[in-house]
Amino acid sequence: MGFLHEGHLSLMRQARKECNQVVVSIFVNPAQFGPTEDFARYPRDEEGDTRKCRSAGVDILFMPSAHEMYPVKPDVFVTVEGISETLEGAIRPGHFRGVATVVAKLFDLVRPHRAFFGQKDYQQCAVIKRMVTGLSMDVEIVVLPTVREQDGLAMSSRNSYLNAGERRSAAVIYRALSSAEHLVKIGVREPEKLKNKVLAVLREEKDIVIDYVEIADPETLLPHAVAASGMVILVAVSLGRTRLIDNLLIA
Repeated sequence: MGFLHEGHLSLMRQARKECNQVVVSIFVNPAQFGPTEDFARYPRDEEGDTRKCRSAGVDILFMPSAHEMYPVKPDVFVTVEGISETLEGAIRPGHFRGVATVVAKLFDLVRPHRAFFGQKDYQQCAVIKRMVTGLSMDVEIVVLPTVREQDGLAMSSRNSYLNAGERRSAAVIYRALSSAEHLVKIGVREPEKLKNKVLAVLREEKDIVIDYVEIADPETLLPHAVAASGMVILVAVSLGRTRLIDNLLIA
């Protein structure tokens, strides 16, 4: 959705290595924002984004207006049932319907052979993979690792909302995820113990509001009775007016 950072650029550079042509779309998609969410204030920087795309070797930059993507009020949507209804989907009803719809439209316009996404938006990637399989789309979904700041915070355009104190507090998210990863490495396999550890570390920051902590199957995102290799830990919190998500795959 623009306001590009190193996480986005890492996708472009990998696409440049693997593909003959690289197309980037930048579109702040109104269909994936709820009525009380941050569509109007979502950060935008068309000029800066254009320079960054050029520096990454992008061949085509597609920056449509909302009217171009939705000439009339949309009444046709792509819905991925089940996986879209948990975690982020439960908190943000209709969000993944908007995501799946706009990604399907972009895939139809561009006809890519490969599409590159970041692991930071783990549930989004899972939804798109399911959509591609369910609709027999001829595109390979490539998910690249989350790019992080020096203190571990996952790079996100919404990080720009954080004030200095909130930014310092936000580093607790990766510390919490890493604490659970450490427990797994020493043999802890009970999801509740891992979740409780993540919650305890997150609560070290008094201003943080926790939406969820879940340990789930990496494809279905359903909770698992035993935390095993390949499971994913997903976290969503709020700091002030800023909502942040992150995740960690258990090695």
